Amino acid sequence: MSRNRRNAEPIRIAGLSIIDIAEEGKGVGKADELVIFVDKAVPGDVVDIRVVKKKKNFAEAIIENVQTKSQHRVDPFCSHFGTCGGCKWQHMDYAAQLRFKQKNVEAALQRLAKIDTSVMEPILGSAENKYYRNKLEYTFSNKRWLNATDMEFEAEGREMNALGFHVPLRFDKILDIEHCYLQAEPSNSLRLSVRAYALANNISFYDLRNHEGALRNLIIRTSSTGEVMVVVVFAYVEQEQINGLMEHLKVSFPEITSLLYIENQKKNDTVFDQDVITYAGRDHIFEQMPTDDGFVKFKIGAKSFYQTNSNQAYELYKITKEFADFKGDELVYDLYTGAGTIANFVAGSVKQVVGIEYVPTAIEDAKFNAELNGIENTIFYAGDMKDILTADFIAAHGKPDVVITDPPRAGMHTDVVERLLEMEAEKIVYVSCNAATQARDLALLKEKYDVVRIKPVDMFPHTQHVENVVLLKLR
Repeated sequence: MSRNRRNAEPIRIAGLSIIDIAEEGKGVGKADELVIFVDKAVPGDVVDIRVVKKKKNFAEAIIENVQTKSQHRVDPFCSHFGTCGGCKWQHMDYAAQLRFKQKNVEAALQRLAKIDTSVMEPILGSAENKYYRNKLEYTFSNKRWLNATDMEFEAEGREMNALGFHVPLRFDKILDIEHCYLQAEPSNSLRLSVRAYALANNISFYDLRNHEGALRNLIIRTSSTGEVMVVVVFAYVEQEQINGLMEHLKVSFPEITSLLYIENQKKNDTVFDQDVITYAGRDHIFEQMPTDDGFVKFKIGAKSFYQTNSNQAYELYKITKEFADFKGDELVYDLYTGAGTIANFVAGSVKQVVGIEYVPTAIEDAKFNAELNGIENTIFYAGDMKDILTADFIAAHGKPDVVITDPPRAGMHTDVVERLLEMEAEKIVYVSCNAATQARDLALLKEKYDVVRIKPVDMFPHTQHVENVVLLKLR
């Protein structure tokens, strides 16, 4: 490792071996005991790098030359790879992705919770690793991210409007997307058609810094039933512009079953507190999931939460149900129930399910979905988990035989963990999208519970994200 201090030349290292991959998707190497995170490096690569940031214990670097390619390295399939913030692992073959995801889960459980991971089962990969998402949200911007090719054109000739995704670490810059491999058609066609119509009709794209402009977001949801929802989020817009774009979509894409729009003039993009207006079709679409005796259907509205990989969500819920090993007479508490997806999925196999969720609109969906499927043994409550799950609540509804918990990335509040320890359910099935916070909670639950099964599930190919299902049994 060398640097000319007088001229402040950058640090360059030749022949660095990449030995691991970090959770954020960067390759990991070591030089003179310094850990170096290398953008777009794959374990097995030998690379020449330039350090772009150096701290006391680690550094960040970019590749200047690949001396030896890893056997796991593959050509990225997306032209936006490296600029777009999604699909950061698509330069690594899928089998290797799965191995490293399993390794990361195992490391988190061992390091943070001191758990014996010999009971861990092989990760379940996704049957589809392209076009697997059922929901995408695009952002409009009048300040498009410019690449090197764009900069070659005169400023007057550049098209600065964009419809796509945020560039990492830049809230105000949007990468204009030509083709996205995350969601099946008509997603790409819809996005390109909206963009073309807006440009042809001089409808302004949103200014993310100054909060001006007509077009703000585009949300596309698809379902395994073949239904399509499109939500256009406007900001400062004339009704004539709304009607023109919505009619264009209605005529051009007759497969749209739910065509909606929202006017959001707040400083942030969240729409949970905004009115949703139906322009054509229903205000929802339906999703369905196989069960032992048919299908369970779910109503999906503009604000509904639903697992974004429909097919893999089914596999995740099957594993959850298998881990619980229901006999038919159990009282189940489903914590962080969302729209009641897991609760309604397992209801046919148990005596009763009590679902609890913070978001009131999600609980409304959960109740609707139970009624839609003729499920009469679920009951749902909205409110903060740590406030609802009290001793009085448990006394009123009964001590659960099984607890299913699927918290957000932050994991469970310590008060909720304490309540679980007090409840002493025979089994807890803990579904998590963040192995680190799951491990933190498991370390507390170890006071009374043993971890007896662990199985990671890949919901999001070509990303570092992974779900993990853990079965705990009361000692």
